Amino acid sequence: MTPLDSDQLRTFLAIADGGSFTAAAGAVNRTQSAVSMQMKRLEARLGYRLFERGPRGVAPTPEAEALLGKARQVMKLLEEAAAPPLADRLEGQVRIGLPEEYGADLLPPILSDFAEAHPSVTVTVRCGWSPDLDRALAQGELDLAIVVSDRPTANGELLLYDPTVWVSSARHLAHEEEPLPLAMFEPGCWWRDWALRLLERQDRAYRIAYTSPSVAGVKAAISAGLAVGLLGASVRPAEALVLSEDQGFQSLPGSHVVLRRGGSLASPAIAGMAKAIAHRFKEASLSAPSLTP
Repeated sequence: MTPLDSDQLRTFLAIADGGSFTAAAGAVNRTQSAVSMQMKRLEARLGYRLFERGPRGVAPTPEAEALLGKARQVMKLLEEAAAPPLADRLEGQVRIGLPEEYGADLLPPILSDFAEAHPSVTVTVRCGWSPDLDRALAQGELDLAIVVSDRPTANGELLLYDPTVWVSSARHLAHEEEPLPLAMFEPGCWWRDWALRLLERQDRAYRIAYTSPSVAGVKAAISAGLAVGLLGASVRPAEALVLSEDQGFQSLPGSHVVLRRGGSLASPAIAGMAKAIAHRFKEASLSAPSLTP
């Protein structure tokens, strides 16, 4: 029997994980037509369809589900075979900081990728507000910091542009209430300042119904129907209703998510972690074209 092609399996996994041929094309650095051709050849080799289209993209067929686990095992073995000898692996420690809204989804795969490649490196993670992370970086308490800025010229490596959206609960319709109930971050947050100035310019009555220092708290208030709030498009609740200008909610500037490095000379371990972070954020932005810088 003709052996399966590892590049085709890698593309197969990228489609299954990303939910679309477009996302997979960016992840494997191929054109969409090349990705489609790879899947046609793999289907011809296997004798069954691999994907079926659904309302949210493509999903593996029941026959392809059985292939997923085996394909992941093959990819892991190939990565292990290509890994440097133990003597050449990185050692030391890396201290990273990031906002909590990006930690839940992106931090686990970042840490997993890095730990598989460099198991001898000790990693310390701190979650917090961007100003606090910036201070910790300047004081030498962190080696790398992922921070959110309202300025497109923010110092650091741009990881993604995250549009700011007004969101409400589709079930509770808080956005139709007068005065408008708001779920806001604590005073000092530039999202809060922008939102309140915008509503005041519109002469629109509002009340701050809920205040939280965390994204999770604001999301909870929105999902419960207590208020309308501002969130990054990439972290809004899946069931949330995104409000448009036609509904009276003008757009606001988005966030620039950047990776900043400490002032000291970066070790190979720090450089390796920075590369892993940039790779995962790139995948996230490719899987959601509206988030691409």
